[in-house]
Amino acid sequence: MSQTIEVRVPDLGNFPEVSVIDVLVKAGDTVAVDTPLITLETEKATMDVPSSAAGTVKSVHVQKGGKVSEGALVVTLEVAGSPAAPGKSTAPAAAPSAAPAAAAAAPRNVDVIVPDMGNFTEVGVIEVLVKPGDRVEVDTPLVTLETEKATMDVPSTAAGIVDKVHVQKGGKISAGGRVVTLSGVVEVTAAAPVATAAAPVTAAPAAAQASRAIATSAAPRAPASLPPVSESGFSSGHSGRITHDDVKAWVKQALAGALAPSGPALPQVPAVDFAKFGPVEVKPLGRIQKISGSRLHASWVNLPHVTQFDEADITSLEAERAKLKDKAAAAGVKLTPLAFVVRACVLALKEFPNFNASFDASGENVVLKKYFHVGFAADTPNGLLVPVIRDADKLDVFGIAGALADLSDRARKGTLKGAEMQGGTFTITSLGGIGGTAFTPIINAPEVAILGLSRTQTRPVWDGKAFAPRQMLPLSLSYDHRMIDGAAGARFAVHLSKLLADPAALLAGAL
Repeated sequence: MSQTIEVRVPDLGNFPEVSVIDVLVKAGDTVAVDTPLITLETEKATMDVPSSAAGTVKSVHVQKGGKVSEGALVVTLEVAGSPAAPGKSTAPAAAPSAAPAAAAAAPRNVDVIVPDMGNFTEVGVIEVLVKPGDRVEVDTPLVTLETEKATMDVPSTAAGIVDKVHVQKGGKISAGGRVVTLSGVVEVTAAAPVATAAAPVTAAPAAAQASRAIATSAAPRAPASLPPVSESGFSSGHSGRITHDDVKAWVKQALAGALAPSGPALPQVPAVDFAKFGPVEVKPLGRIQKISGSRLHASWVNLPHVTQFDEADITSLEAERAKLKDKAAAAGVKLTPLAFVVRACVLALKEFPNFNASFDASGENVVLKKYFHVGFAADTPNGLLVPVIRDADKLDVFGIAGALADLSDRARKGTLKGAEMQGGTFTITSLGGIGGTAFTPIINAPEVAILGLSRTQTRPVWDGKAFAPRQMLPLSLSYDHRMIDGAAGARFAVHLSKLLADPAALLAGAL
């Protein structure tokens, strides 16, 4: 007894539609499992869509030169015998993490998984807050995780009974890892990132490999220290393409050091035995120093920094701030100079949108952000952190002051969530409380500018008729010269100085 099987286009990664550059079979052809059926091409790579079963091609549903998307029907096969073995279905599988839009009809088991943790691929489990048999509700904390910069609780995404705990204190877990399995779940919130206990339908191994290949081709370029693959040197696969064995051989050579770097590398700092010259003490770097050090170095090496120095007359601002002290206290906030600076920066960013932008992954396009998330450097016992005030343009100076106080306090306590240190569009770093007259802050990539504040100085300033004591705030504006030229940098600094000299404009809309 025969049956028909449909072979469809697998997951294409970030490519919604790709070209069909070759059709390798026709109706009546006999194919085996993994026989290439068609060849697809993106702007970065080609891939074959293999057969997920052995049989006879009944019909071909695509043509050379056409376009297809994920899930599109490629061929229909006539297969003899029983249905395809598990794992051979090429029909698009429902994502195991998709929660139903409405309440389930009967109790079921649900896996609660670790949500996206930003740039952290693996984090430590420092506390397990539940055990089998516990009853939990939606948002009940299940475990506490710790990154290099903050701790976070993973809440339950459904109400039910803890059937099994899949992590242990002191262990490690990654995004998507199972935390607990809940039983007796009747309703799951529509946006909950949970996975049902039922086994998902998986794509054929060969199709999955092909989909991973095309997804990998869209990933960022490899580090410059690795040599490029010589496609003409390989050319041993189907239609002269690089094969899996070719790639493995190249990686083996690269790891063994047999392949030289493709371009010049930074000169190495000489290794020195400092103990030869006198007594020393060796202390390990803190976790925050380790992760921020590599990021700062990458930013300094990859971004052409220019720093524009200026100063702002904040005499009127400070006088107005003193008048508002009681009103601010009544509103439950401490009105600091930094709150005014954040407000002024938001207004300046609206006037100069290239300062609120980033380059895309290719480096060939500018991403102009329509939101204003302002980060600020916070000095904590564990090191420097950069909390982000989200949608700062929607807050007046009182709202900004409240956000500054809350984020600073939780940064010092180490309870900031990872998401609260991501998504910034512009950063402010202040050393005014310590001292100094100017410095060159390093841009917090992928942002393109950062503002440094030094200590306010009272000094005589000529007003056209006489010298008068004025409070002058030094500004150090570093910017990415690829995005911002010198004239734009100077104009931004001058505009910011004028805004800081006009407290009425900064207080517009305040309580």
